[in-house]
This record gives sequence, structure tokens and C-alpha cells, in this order.
Amino acid sequence: MRLLEYQAKDLFEEFGIRMLGRRVCDTLEEAKSAAGELEYPFVIKSQVPVGGRGKAGGIQKCANADELELHFSRIREMSIKGEKTRTILLEKMADIGSELYVSLMLNRGKRCYVVIASSEGGVEIESVKNQTIREVGLMGVNDELCADVAKEIGLKDSAAAEFGAILTSLSKLAMDKEVELAEINPLAILKDGSLVALDGKVVTDDNSNFRHPELAKYKEYSELEDRAAASGFSLVELDGNIAVVGNGAGLVMSTLDMLSDSGGKPACFLDVGGGATTESVYEAITLIAKIPRVRTILVNLYGGIVRTTTVATAFLKAYEDGLISFKVSARLKGAESEKAKEMLAGSKITLHDTVEDAITSAVKEAQRH
Repeated sequence: MRLLEYQAKDLFEEFGIRMLGRRVCDTLEEAKSAAGELEYPFVIKSQVPVGGRGKAGGIQKCANADELELHFSRIREMSIKGEKTRTILLEKMADIGSELYVSLMLNRGKRCYVVIASSEGGVEIESVKNQTIREVGLMGVNDELCADVAKEIGLKDSAAAEFGAILTSLSKLAMDKEVELAEINPLAILKDGSLVALDGKVVTDDNSNFRHPELAKYKEYSELEDRAAASGFSLVELDGNIAVVGNGAGLVMSTLDMLSDSGGKPACFLDVGGGATTESVYEAITLIAKIPRVRTILVNLYGGIVRTTTVATAFLKAYEDGLISFKVSARLKGAESEKAKEMLAGSKITLHDTVEDAITSAVKEAQRH
């Protein structure tokens, strides 16, 4: 989940990172009221989950009420890279001396974070040649690393110390919230020598968000996710082609991790919960069928309160009704699993003794399409 700028800054503020005065506004009336608190001049910013706002005209300076009225309505209605403005951020202008870049990024392959910093801020980091890159463990940065990074990007004395404090706070945010990316770009050095975060980006890990209910307020639920919630189960859309179905958050999350480690890409994960019925599982399959990128389904379910025959019945009905036609790889253990195995014999559902075998089968099936 990629947070909007103002949402990222809410987290920055929680972890003690300094920012300028700001207000979020949905209407021009709210913006006029906020202008009285902030005082002119300030910057008006479109809030969209993509970059390139400045080039698209989504960031404008406002020196007076006429300019606010001129820019607000236009930016409120604009789209940037296909994303419509969600809301507007008004933020005080800064007396900038220079700009830096700093971020922490999760490296899943090495199971560590990477600190990236540069004396060139305000541009995409991929275009910057002068980069400092350091790997750090999942315990976060230490004072020595902060001092080394500050020195390598040319900071001294109080600026180096303040940079170290900001990097430490950014590291705590990344570890505490289990984010994939926490970025400040630019991190401005003001003409008085102090540092302030002018823009921010935070991307949370969808696989770990269930451990952070405080982040739920930032989630914009899709129509399918809303419909799933209304039906009594949990569905989260992702961008892969393998739908993952299980019962219990822990089981589903571990299945997602194992799938990713095996090279599979989940299209969604769906927790049917402990009170699933044939009807609710059928509804879950109905929602999966509405995700066009799904090429197969991976089921990892341990029958306890939810009997495996309930799941089997729902899938067989889904095939009979023409709801789905692709193959399904499944591991079904627990209550009535032998009966479920008999029911599914000869169907497009392949049962496996281990989740590892089911995952291997699902990945191969997805790659065939």
C-alpha cells in the first residue's frame, strides 16, 4: 500500500521528523479557512499515489487568496498518470539552501534494509550518480552508520547530527511499521542550517499490514474488498496472477511468503475465516473470478471449525456453474479431508499432501498462461 504524501508525513510526525506547517483540505472553503491559519505564501499539492506531480502542474505556489482560488479547483479535479487527485495538501513554503535524498528500502532477497542517501535531492534517485548505499540489519541503523552516511554526502557538525537523528527516526518507522520503503525526497537544508522533510513516500508491506491495524485508516478499499467484508471474510487485492485462499490470517500470510519465495505472484489473498459456509466460500470464488489477471487458485486450508468438505462443495459448484474454468492446486487437511479428497477426484482441483507441492503446482500453472 502506497501512502499519500500527507499520510506519510503523519507517520514522519509520529516518529519525530521535522516538517513544515500543513493542512489537508477537500474543499475550497476548507482551504480558505486553512489559509488563515497557515498564512501566505504556501504551496498547494495534489495528493495522488504517483510521482510527477510537479511536471503535471499538480504543485503550485499560492501568494494570495486569488491564486488559491485559481489553483485549488483545477488541481482538485485533475488526474496525474491516470490517478485522480484524492485530496489537497497546503504546506508552508521553505527558505531552502540545498536538498538531500534519504530512504530505507526493504531487500527481501537478503532480508535486510538498504539505506540510500545522496547530496542531490528533489529528483528521482535512479537518475542520481552520487549515491551512498549501505545495508543494515532488521534491528535498524546505529550512530556509527548515521555518522558515516552523513560524512559521505558532505554533511558536517550540526547538519550531520540532525541528519543522523532523522535517519534514525526513519529507520524506527521502517522497522516498527514493517514498511517496504520510507523515503524523504527532498530532505531540505534550510538557509538557517536546519533540516526539514519537504516530501515523503511510504510504501507498506501488504503481507504484514494485518499486524498494524493503525494503518487501516490509510487503506482505500476496492469494490471487491468491500463486498468481501460485507460477506464476512477478508480479501486483499494484489498485482499477481495466483489467488491465495486459506483460513486464518497466520496461515494465509505464511502461504503468501512461501509463494513469493517460490517465484509466484499473488493476485489476492482471501481468508475465509472460521465461520465459512458453502455459500460464503462460493461468494469468495465469485469475487476471485472477477479479477481478470487470476490464472489459478492456491488453496491452503486446515479444516477445524470449517470442514474441508464445505470448501470442496463450493468449488465443485463453482465449476458446475461455469464460474471458474482454470485449475486449482490445494492442500486440504483436517476435518473430513478424506471425504473431500473423494469428492474432488476427477475434478480440476489437484490435491497435494504438502503446501510446498501445492505452491509448486500453482506456480507452474500460472506460468503456463
